[in-house]
Amino acid sequence: MLSDFPLIDRISFETLQVNIGYKCNQTCIHCHVNAGPHRWEMMNDENISKIPRIIKLHNIKTLDITGGAPELHPRFKDLVKSVRDLNVKVIDRCNLTILSEKGYEDMAKFLASNKVDITASLPCYLEENVDKQRGEGVFKKSILGLKELNSLGYGLENSDLILNLVYNPIGPHLPPSQKHLEQKYKSELLNRHGIHFTKLLALANMPINRFADFLSRQGKLEDYEELLKENHNPNNIKSLMCRSSISVDWNGNLYDCDFNQQLGISQNNNPKNLHDLLRENIKFNGQKITVDKHCFGCTAGSGSSCGGALT
Repeated sequence: MLSDFPLIDRISFETLQVNIGYKCNQTCIHCHVNAGPHRWEMMNDENISKIPRIIKLHNIKTLDITGGAPELHPRFKDLVKSVRDLNVKVIDRCNLTILSEKGYEDMAKFLASNKVDITASLPCYLEENVDKQRGEGVFKKSILGLKELNSLGYGLENSDLILNLVYNPIGPHLPPSQKHLEQKYKSELLNRHGIHFTKLLALANMPINRFADFLSRQGKLEDYEELLKENHNPNNIKSLMCRSSISVDWNGNLYDCDFNQQLGISQNNNPKNLHDLLRENIKFNGQKITVDKHCFGCTAGSGSSCGGALT
């Protein structure tokens, strides 16, 4: 890939981010995975069983489970339990509405009992804006999910049950100040709904897949890509998530990040798949990360990663 994004390399391997399937109970316009109810892709049992072994072998600190709605995978609970038994942090990237789906009513209690960190999508504190981006009725279901999580101790002061919310703009704009927006979120959600949460993560929308198609139909794709590039902040490079993590797709193939995964941009390095990661003595430090123009989405403005703003 030809790009004028700066060359970067990996400095450690602390997080394994695994997309265990594209099936989802929602179809959001900003979804860079193109997830939805009719997607069938799911990680097989063989690859699921490799994940705890790899985490133990390489002393990985965090398993970040994503999808789709990762909870829809039939082995989701097995995976969580096996990794938590290793005393390793597990993040569930939850869309909140899954918690009220038939057959998943016990999911919130399961997550709490296993002390899983929840990173939950809520692109606004206003019903109209959320439903516009994520579908009619999603906001009300999300609020119900948040109230249930609060009742279990998630997001409360001095609680060890972490509940982070994710904001992303509705259109082709950069996120505002994460700190100021978090204050607004906490005030509005508490006053309107009595809801508490731990932290807000402000993410920029990536101009790929479904969101790229959405912008292209409006004739705004090139302008948005240019906006990201014009607002590139080189100070954010040192904190990019890809420098300390590896992304895995449902087939067990490895990528430098979740966005490269969705674009099919493979790593230049070995290992190439989960099976390769079962080898000892792999040197991760210094591996070159494959970059392209979408990478400006992570460095523009205050920066953006799966953990929120970088500066």
